[in-house]
Amino acid sequence: MASSNVLISGAGVAGATLAELLTRSGHRVTIVERAPALRRTGYAVDFRGAAFDVLSELGILDDVRQHDTKMTGTAIVDRDGTQVDLLPAEAFAGELEVPKHVLNELLYDLTVDHVEYRFGTSITALTQTEAAVTAELTDGSTETYDLVFGADGVYSKVRQLAFAPHSAVLQHLGLSGAGFTMPNFLDLDHSGLLRTADGTAVYLFSSADPDRLTVSLSFGTTSGALDRLPRSEQEAATRAAFAGDAWHTPRLLEAMSEASDFYFSSSTQVHLDHWSTGRIALVGDAGYCAAPTAGMGTSQALLGARSLARHLTAAAYPEAFARYEAELRPYVTENQANGRSAAAMFGGAPD
Repeated sequence: MASSNVLISGAGVAGATLAELLTRSGHRVTIVERAPALRRTGYAVDFRGAAFDVLSELGILDDVRQHDTKMTGTAIVDRDGTQVDLLPAEAFAGELEVPKHVLNELLYDLTVDHVEYRFGTSITALTQTEAAVTAELTDGSTETYDLVFGADGVYSKVRQLAFAPHSAVLQHLGLSGAGFTMPNFLDLDHSGLLRTADGTAVYLFSSADPDRLTVSLSFGTTSGALDRLPRSEQEAATRAAFAGDAWHTPRLLEAMSEASDFYFSSSTQVHLDHWSTGRIALVGDAGYCAAPTAGMGTSQALLGARSLARHLTAAAYPEAFARYEAELRPYVTENQANGRSAAAMFGGAPD
């Protein structure tokens, strides 16, 4: 399609990748991101299959490889900490794994010279006509764009404004969990430990920084409501779920309260009958999150952004959006099925 003025909500992997590929085709792109700066939270991200082709097309594959966490495997231990099995590195780290903030920074550096970033800003309203989309932003501005894309995650504001409320499209998989880092008191070396007991799961690993241990404390929940509550309530729910647990759990819970990088999320999928409406479309988790248990969020973001950008280069937006969805939906459907199966293994169950 002809050069257009594009607004993307979300500066994560999907948003930045889409921005880069669209600017290569001559589009003018603005990204709004509600966070005040580039995000440095979250676990490591991994890449599988065709995602490598997208990294190569972006020109950052070699840079990404330089940050490989080089995970060696994850020991499965029983409630007393005795090893009962060993999972290969690929089970959690895919074919290549890097810290999430590294990928975000590489994509930002790639795009910042030709993409306008507005941090601390989000969309408050969208009004669409046949000719354009008008967006009202939290900075008080009102601007008109040819196309608008929601790349703003599971709780996408674009999806909420233009498609459906969260309650209509989110499927909770019965798991929530807290994440943070602490001193590596177990001296794990590019390896992990996984312990499941009584509907809870503790996953510990050390990779990029040998002095730090990344902790994930997961437990069964009936909804994803905790995601939107204050940290104090998230911590309280985590403590309640692990109350009375022995092993290293008391030490982990103590470290949780002191962690400056505390993170909480639920295993949630996004299910929509269509990923576009008029001149507005969704990409990545905003449109089709498969849940963290699928291990495919980053790959879906990369492949979705490339598919969308390619089809927009070859056709006008209505046809491009249709082709994008036809191409990607079978892949997403498979990943979401795997995400549900994996959640069930950890004690979760779709509501």
